[in-house]
Order: sequence, then C-alpha cells, then structure tokens
Amino acid sequence: MENRVAVISIIVTEPGRVEELNELLHEYSPYILGRMGVPYREKNLNIISIAIDAPMDAINSLSGALGRLEGINAKVIYAKVQ
Repeated sequence: MENRVAVISIIVTEPGRVEELNELLHEYSPYILGRMGVPYREKNLNIISIAIDAPMDAINSLSGALGRLEGINAKVIYAKVQ
C-alpha cells in the first residue's frame, strides 16, 4: 500500500489524558516525521501537530484511536495525491 503524507492536528482539553496520547503516538513513531506541541496555559489546553508519512490504513487507525480518547480532539489533513 502506498504511503500518504498528512498532518494530524490535536487539541487536548483534559491534561490528564496526555500520557495515554503519548503512548499511542509512540506506537506510531516509525511513521511520525515530526511533532510540535504548544501549551496554551491561559485556556488549559495543549495544541499538538503531528507530521506523518504512513500507509492510509495506519493514518486512519491512529486517527480513530485518537478520536476514542476522552478529552482529545483530532483532525487529519492529507497532502494532495501527486
């Protein structure tokens, strides 16, 4: 299966869930190109962007797992197919 490049945008509204999030991201670390996290202390949020290069199934699996975590909102944006 062909790899796709995508960015996963994550907003953490419950800081106590960060450990679960990190464990999940660690499982997909072979595909992760980079990660940027921004703590927004005034709003008690964490904003995270993940750049990923992976098979579509892996990206969908990660996105689905993120969506099942309480206090975590995630959206995926794919690069256009070339």
